[in-house]
Amino acid sequence: MLHGLILTTLLGVTAAWTPRSRAIARQGGEILSERYLPNVDKIRGVNLGCQFIVERWMAEDSWARMGCQNYNDEWACTEGIGQAAADKAFDTHWDTWTTEDDIKEIAWIGLNTIRIPVGFWIYEDLVWDSEYYPRGGLPYLDRLVGWCKKHGIYVIIDLHGAPGSQSPNEQFTGHSIPVPEFYTAENYERALKFLERMTNRIHTNANYTTVGMLQVLNEPVRTAAFRDKAADMIENFYPQAYQRITDMEESLSVAKADRLHIQFMGTSWGAGNPREYLPSTEMAFFDAHRYLSFDNSITPMNKNGYITTACQDHMGQDVVVGEWSLSVNSTLRNTAEFRYQGQETWYRAYWAAQAEAFERSDGWLFWSWKCDGTEDWRWCYKSAVRAGVIPNDASLAASLSPCDRYPPPGS
Repeated sequence: MLHGLILTTLLGVTAAWTPRSRAIARQGGEILSERYLPNVDKIRGVNLGCQFIVERWMAEDSWARMGCQNYNDEWACTEGIGQAAADKAFDTHWDTWTTEDDIKEIAWIGLNTIRIPVGFWIYEDLVWDSEYYPRGGLPYLDRLVGWCKKHGIYVIIDLHGAPGSQSPNEQFTGHSIPVPEFYTAENYERALKFLERMTNRIHTNANYTTVGMLQVLNEPVRTAAFRDKAADMIENFYPQAYQRITDMEESLSVAKADRLHIQFMGTSWGAGNPREYLPSTEMAFFDAHRYLSFDNSITPMNKNGYITTACQDHMGQDVVVGEWSLSVNSTLRNTAEFRYQGQETWYRAYWAAQAEAFERSDGWLFWSWKCDGTEDWRWCYKSAVRAGVIPNDASLAASLSPCDRYPPPGS
């Protein structure tokens, strides 16, 4: 009786609607809105990388078909081939890179969540005259989230490319530059307007009713060279982002149970403590990107070392691992021990170990759903399923995992 009373009390104050919290709410008899996933307690999903921000390293064939083969990023291609030609080329790409059949397949293989990276330029009036980005993507986002709703997929929309670029020399920002220019009041304001408008759209467009989380910024600066920029973002952008999203929801009279989770890169990212200046953490959620391929502390750097490290990971609660892959260190990936051809059995265990570990937190989203221009499936979930490396049922990680031999710390 006491346990039930405590649970009911907790449900009365929570407005969260991640898959985990929705499962708890159903157990307590709470009436749910449309924004939920049935019978799901962990996020298991994929990123739709290259849908709205093309990174040529994982889409070389498409990049060439768009006429962008001589350019490094979307800005350079738009400037290089001209606005009209870029708009036409990207329109074809947006229309074909992710289809409804992809969304059906994602649901069929046991995935319940999609993270959609977008650039601020999807709202075209936020783009300055001196900037070069393709135009016309927003109707394709509307269509895509509608497919997700139709097929029961929870959605995270992620501000992946910010005004001025938030990270140095990265194609994912849309404009790869050595010194990121996002960290100014003017660019913060453009990003805040993006977040306000996206919040409004989520709550007023019926296609968006399974969108449950809005990420305010992907992968900001974190190195010593840009420490001041990161500190400024934590103090001046993050609190405003939280406030502008919640103010928009307040202005729309959004019911508490229907409000968005507001996602920040977690402390593990290394850009600072995102909670430090937030006016509240009630609806805050956090993102961890865990690429073992970039972890040079793995010891020994062999198959056993990778599995051991994966099995011992624990990213904490209110955290989803928003990006990870099956890749290993660049010095190893083409060696006899780690090359992808003929190593499917080991990579299957590697997938399961990581997925099981991330489910100690709130779940995971693999980077990414698909690639082209390569047969290497270590970054490409769709291809890895076809290769038999990832199972047709994403919930099988625990049953396939070798981690019973490598218990996590404190177990």
